[in-house]
Amino acid sequence: MPDHQKLTQEELRLQEDRERKAYWRRWGCYLSDRQWGTIREDYSADGSAWDYFDFEQSHYRAYRWGEDGIAGISDNHQRLCFSLSLWNGNDPFLKERFYGLTNSQGNHGEDVKEYYFQLDNTPTHSYMKFLYKYPQAAFPYDELAKKNQERGLEDREFELIETGVFEDDKYFDVTIEYAKASDEDILIYIQVANRAAESATIHLLPTLWFRNIWSWGYEVEKPKLKIYDRSENYSVIETQHPDLGKRWLYCAHDDNTPLLFTENNTNYQRLSQTTNDSPYVKDAFNSYVVDKEEDAVNPDNIGTKFAIHHVLELGAGETTGIQLRLSNQPDLKTPFGQTFNDTFQVRQQEADEFYQRVSPHQKSLELQNIERQAFAGMLWNKQYYYYVVDTWLKGDPSQPEPPAERKNGNKSNWIHLHTDDVISMPDKWEYPYFAAWDLAFHMIPLAAIDPDFAKKQLERLTREWYMHPNGQMPSYEWDFSGVNPPVHAWAVWQVYNIEQKIYGRSDKKFLERVFQKLLMNFTWWVNQNDDENNNVFQGGFLGLDNIGVFNRGDLPTGGKLSQSDGTSWMAMYCLDLLTIALELAGDNDIYEDIASKFFEHFLYIVDAMNHLGTEGADLWNEEDGFYYDVLHLPNGENINLKVRSLVGLIPLLAVTTIQQETLEKLPSFKNRIDWFVNERPQLSRNLACMEGCDNDSSRLLAVVNEDRLRLLLAKMLDETEFLSDYGIRSVSKYHQEHPYVFETDDEEYDVTYEPAESPTKMFGGNSNWRGPIWFPINYLLIESLQKFDYYYDGNFKVECPTGSGTMLSLKEIASELERRLINIFLPKANGSKPVYGDFTKFYADPHWQNLILFHEYFHGDNGAGLGASHQTGWTGLIAKLIMQKSEYESKS
Repeated sequence: MPDHQKLTQEELRLQEDRERKAYWRRWGCYLSDRQWGTIREDYSADGSAWDYFDFEQSHYRAYRWGEDGIAGISDNHQRLCFSLSLWNGNDPFLKERFYGLTNSQGNHGEDVKEYYFQLDNTPTHSYMKFLYKYPQAAFPYDELAKKNQERGLEDREFELIETGVFEDDKYFDVTIEYAKASDEDILIYIQVANRAAESATIHLLPTLWFRNIWSWGYEVEKPKLKIYDRSENYSVIETQHPDLGKRWLYCAHDDNTPLLFTENNTNYQRLSQTTNDSPYVKDAFNSYVVDKEEDAVNPDNIGTKFAIHHVLELGAGETTGIQLRLSNQPDLKTPFGQTFNDTFQVRQQEADEFYQRVSPHQKSLELQNIERQAFAGMLWNKQYYYYVVDTWLKGDPSQPEPPAERKNGNKSNWIHLHTDDVISMPDKWEYPYFAAWDLAFHMIPLAAIDPDFAKKQLERLTREWYMHPNGQMPSYEWDFSGVNPPVHAWAVWQVYNIEQKIYGRSDKKFLERVFQKLLMNFTWWVNQNDDENNNVFQGGFLGLDNIGVFNRGDLPTGGKLSQSDGTSWMAMYCLDLLTIALELAGDNDIYEDIASKFFEHFLYIVDAMNHLGTEGADLWNEEDGFYYDVLHLPNGENINLKVRSLVGLIPLLAVTTIQQETLEKLPSFKNRIDWFVNERPQLSRNLACMEGCDNDSSRLLAVVNEDRLRLLLAKMLDETEFLSDYGIRSVSKYHQEHPYVFETDDEEYDVTYEPAESPTKMFGGNSNWRGPIWFPINYLLIESLQKFDYYYDGNFKVECPTGSGTMLSLKEIASELERRLINIFLPKANGSKPVYGDFTKFYADPHWQNLILFHEYFHGDNGAGLGASHQTGWTGLIAKLIMQKSEYESKS
C-alpha cells in the first residue's frame, strides 16, 4: 500500500469510508434517469412495462420502487432526492426528467432523445459535474415520436439534432456541479449559459423530495419538508425522515423567489378520474409554473416535495448561476460566500490529482479528456436499485391486487431476490437496471479508481439475496433466468489484480469469498447446460442478442444447438477458476485439489470442442478453418451454421499459462498435471509447452492450438472480414456479399453483414451483433492476444492486416487493436470524430466538440456511435485501454 503521506485527498476519503470513519459514499448520483417503463413499476397482466407506466404518467404518478430526475443525487437508500427541473416557457410541461421513445415507439427499440454529458466525478462523489443542453423552442416530443415510428428497421434513428431545435444556437447550456465540504455537507452550483444571439428566459426549479414510502398501506411514519428559516439572501428547508433523520437545504435567492411545497402523491384525478388523497400532488409545480395555478401548491409551506422557483432572464451569450447547499448542519452562519466558491476549486484540483495518480503516464489532452469523461460516466451511472420480488408479486395492501398471471411469470422463481443497493448500471435511461455480464465489464475501469466499490459489486451478485438457491446468478431485470456469458470469475480476478497493481493491496479474503460462491454457480452451469454430459454447451441466449441465425434460446427446428461461444465461455470459466484457485493455494493447500478439478474439466471441454467425434458435430470446421455452432436436428442430422461471427472467435478467449515456478510451489497440483501428461495422452495433447513437454515445463492452456490460432487470426485480422479501422467487427464483412441462409419448412432465415442498427426485432431490436464493434469482446480479444504473446515470448508473429506483408507479434497486434478502438473518439485530419457520425455540430462547434458520448456499440465501417447513447458501462473500458496503452508507450 502506498505511504500514507503520498495518498491523494480522494484516496484519504476512500480510506475513511473503508474504515467507517466517515460515510463519503452515503450521498451520490444514485437517482435514475428513468424509472417509468421499468419492470419494477409494472403491475400489468401481460408484462407490457412500457405501456403500463409511460412517460406521460411519470409527471403525475408516484413511483413505488425508485425515483428519477435530471442530474440528481440521493442518499444510498434513496430516501431523500434532489434534482433539477426546468422550463423554457414554450414546452407543454416542466422538464423534470429526460424524454425518450419506448421500445415500441423507436424503430430500433427504446431510445433517449436528449443531449446530456457526464463530465466529471470522483469515487466518493466529492466532486461531480454534469451538462444538459436544453432547447429554447418547444421540445419536439411529437415530432421525435412520429418520425421514428415512420422509420423501419432498415433506417437509422431520427435524432433530436435533426429537428432543428439547436439551430442558431438557440439553447441553454445548463451545468450542475456538486462539491462535498464533508461527507454530509453537499454544495450545489447550477450555472446556465444562453448560447443564443438574443435574450431568453428560463425557469429553474431545484427540487428536493422524499421517495414515496407512505402510500402503499404499511405503517410508516411519513417524512416531511418545511421552512426552517428565511432571511433576505437565503432560505433553509428542513427535511425530516424516520430513518435518515434531519437534513437542511440552504437556497440562495432574492426576496421575491417563491418557495413551493406539495406532496409526492399520485394525482388520481389525472390517472383514473378519481378523488385525490391530498389536494397537493406530484405534478403541482407543473400546474403552478406552466398552467399558472397558484393554488396547486400548499400555502402552509409544508409537504414531501419542495422546489425553489427561479426565473432568469439571460441576455445574448450571458451566463448566470444559483447556489444551494444540502447539509446535516441546521445553523450554518455563512452557507455561501467565498468558502463556498473555494470548496469547488479545491475539489476540482483534488479530482485532477487523483486521476493523475491513477493514470500517471503521459498522454495527449484529447486522450485525457476521453479517459476522464469515461470514468465520470462510469460513476454517474451508479443507481439505487430497489426491488423485492416477493412483495412485487403479492402487491401492496393499499393497492389493487396484482393480476394472477404475474404470479406464474418469469419472476415467480426469484422470490428470494431482495435488492436494496447502489449498483452500477449499463445506462440509467435506456438500461436503468443491473445486467450481470455488463456489470462484470464495468468493474474493470471502476477497479482502477475504486476497487472497494468494484469488489462489493461483484460480491453482491453472489450473495443469497441475489443468487438463486440453485446457484444461478440473476441475469437482468427483464429476465433474471436469462443465460449470459459466465464472466464473473474473470472480472473477480481482474479486479483483484488491478487493485494489487495500482494500490498495492492483495485482498485474498475477497477472492476466496467470491470463489466459494462461484463454485456453486459453475455447478449450476454444468448441470443446466450440458445435459448430454459431453462438455459442450447447449444453451441459448448468451447475451449476443441477434448474432445467430435465429433466437438461440428458441430453436424453430426443434433439436438442440451446440454452441461454439457457449462452450468456449465455459472453458474460459474453468481457467478463471483455476487461476483463482492457484492464487489461493499459496496460503491453503486445499485449493490445489480444487485447481486440479478445473484443470481436468478444462481439458475435457477442449477435447470435446476439437475432437467431438460424431460425424458433422464438430464445432471446428476444418474446411473453413473456423468454429461454428452446430444444430442437431430431431432426425439426427447435424448442421454447421456457417456464420462467420464472434461466435467463432470466442474460443480465443480461453487461454492462460501455468508458470514453472507455480508448479514448483504447488507440488500436489504439479503431480496431478504430471499424471495427466503421462496417463491421459488423449487429453494432454491439448496442452502446449515451450520445450519438449517434460514435467518441468510451463504449460499453455488454450482451446486453440498453434495451427488453429494462425487460421483464426488470419480471418480476424483481415480487413475484408473482421478487422475494421475501429476494432473487430461482430460479424465478418464477407457476409455482405455472401449472406448465410438457413431454410426450415416454414421460414427462411438469413444473416448478412449489417454494420449499423439491428436489421431484426430479435430481443427487441435495440442492439445489433451482426456487424458493429462492441467494446467488451474487443477488450477480451486484446487481453487474450497478450496472454498468448506472454507464452510465446514475442516469437509468434502473423500478418496484420492479413495480406499486408507486415508481420507483428501478438502483443503488437493487441496494441494495434487498442489504437483502432481509441480512434473512435479521436479527431481525424479534417477535425471530425468517428463517434459523432455525420453530425457536424458535434465536432465543429466549440461548445460541443469536447463532449463525449460512450455508445453501446459502434458502426462496423465508420465507427459512429450506435445503440444506447450513454452506455458508458462496458464502453467505459476505453478508459482502461487508454491507461494501459499510455503505460506501454512510456516504457518503449
